Amino acid sequence: MKLRWRFGIIAGIFLAVFCLYPQLNLMYLRGDAWNGHYAYNDIDEVAYASYVRALIDGRPRKNDPYSGRDDRPEQPQPESLFSIQFAAPYTIALPARIFGFGAPWAMTLSGAAAGFLAALAGFWLVFMITRDNWFAMAASLAIFAGGALAAGEGALPEILFDGFSYPYFPGFRRYIPAMAMPAIFALFGAVWALLRPAADEGDKAWPRGPIFIFAGACFAYTVFSYFYIWTTAAAWLGSLFVVWTLFRPEGFRRDLKNFGILGAACAAVLIPYAWLLSRRSETMDDVQLLVYTHAPDIWRVPLLISVVCILLIAAGAANRLFEWRSRSTLFVLATSLVPLIVFNQQVITGRSLQPIHYQVFIGNYVTGLALLLTIGLLTANLRMRWPLIARAASAVLLLAAIVWGTVECYYTVRVLDEANIERDLALPVARRLEELAASEPNPHRMTVLSYDGIFADDMPTVAPQNILWARHQHVFAGLTWHESKERYYQYLYYSNVDEKGLDWLLTNDFVSKIALFGWGRHTDRLSADSKPLTYGEIAEEVARYGEFRRNFDTAAATRPMLSFVVINNEMNTDLTNLDAWYERYAEETIGKFTIFRVRIRAGN
Repeated sequence: MKLRWRFGIIAGIFLAVFCLYPQLNLMYLRGDAWNGHYAYNDIDEVAYASYVRALIDGRPRKNDPYSGRDDRPEQPQPESLFSIQFAAPYTIALPARIFGFGAPWAMTLSGAAAGFLAALAGFWLVFMITRDNWFAMAASLAIFAGGALAAGEGALPEILFDGFSYPYFPGFRRYIPAMAMPAIFALFGAVWALLRPAADEGDKAWPRGPIFIFAGACFAYTVFSYFYIWTTAAAWLGSLFVVWTLFRPEGFRRDLKNFGILGAACAAVLIPYAWLLSRRSETMDDVQLLVYTHAPDIWRVPLLISVVCILLIAAGAANRLFEWRSRSTLFVLATSLVPLIVFNQQVITGRSLQPIHYQVFIGNYVTGLALLLTIGLLTANLRMRWPLIARAASAVLLLAAIVWGTVECYYTVRVLDEANIERDLALPVARRLEELAASEPNPHRMTVLSYDGIFADDMPTVAPQNILWARHQHVFAGLTWHESKERYYQYLYYSNVDEKGLDWLLTNDFVSKIALFGWGRHTDRLSADSKPLTYGEIAEEVARYGEFRRNFDTAAATRPMLSFVVINNEMNTDLTNLDAWYERYAEETIGKFTIFRVRIRAGN
């Protein structure tokens, strides 16, 4: 059967629609009142969107949209997760800058494009191994629509248990891992194009030079886009090499040369990556929650599915449904081994870095690929004998993927409906701040105090000013961990929160725990070494804040100097402490929000 791209395009269109569902849902909920904001799929997207906005504005690669600090010769900035993983955001920002649209539309369109291209790459790969357009189309959509299911998350916990429907299509969180997802599946396809038997090359043998270049470019894109995807790609390449070495299929010597060339290309890519990583900020390690452990990790859903795949491959080979040493069998076996590697590499290295990201952002999709390819191997003879029945079965699989994708959209998107509505309501405020910044020589250094937490986190996506404090502020490199905590202290002070109030927050509010103790102390989901806060730690932090309040002075009030204040009129906001140090003027009411210009009071 010849490759028919129209089948891949069909899968791509469906996945692109799924990726657009949150946006269509927000537009439906807001109706004629929609202000034009994008619907986020994950709360972390605000940080990524803010970085994209900064790049659209022409700010340097090492920028911090939350603190307003950019890399300058007189004030060089360290590398951050964002500046090291620059390929994906530049892929979005450059076209947005050329065509003149902002970060909200850039985020929306990038998600749809990533979904379409990922499905197309998945279709290409599955077709080359199974030689079946219908099955490849259905399998490609099933892999990505079933990503949350393969992670043991998404809608299933709420449907079957008393759980929580989250996250929505995790592989298409924008811009990571969304933009890197097509690249890793294209890498899989390119490597198979190098390794597949000559008899499978169809009516045209592909030149190997361009394939090597394409494979190297795909790997490089993943390296400079998302840590968990490039390390998964590296684990897959290593698994493939080991399996090929152990079983030595026909033509093995030629393959060794291919592995050598590809390995050298990948190693060359990692040299500049390692150099950038060596220049990372001190806060980057705190955010990443690196744990030193040799303990195995065997109860992840993707890993359990991969074990099933390995057993099915063994059973199929034992029953002579396919040959053990055939290239397609070895390729699928190597792919099935990847979850075992990424979840347990710490047994050898002694280092574990937030394995939940492998579970929901890439390991689940590799497992889904392995499962569908295993099914493709087991049913190859049946599909050749009864092609019409095989097409009907593929159509059923496609329909099931469409239905389940719709179920995932319905259950998981509604979790963020309220937050997305609030963000859209506040968009005109951010646009007004953008207008007010137009005449300023350096608006990035102007600081906004927002008493509304959702707006504070989202504001840098649209407005160029920096924010005094926001939930995702410390993931950038502009502030040290001490400076980030001090800004949160200022936010609490201006909010009239006393020691007793902070004590309550640190017991009941996970945002406060993150702000003062980092991401690893509020949940055991991110770290295998997570420890809940102790009463002693809370008491110490409350005492430090109490000292900060008692010693609050002009230096504290002007570090940084506030330029704007935003309040939500539906909240009972006490501005007493703010008014003691700043004078409010030029009041503007926009919807349910009010913007004030502020200046330090005379005598302070």
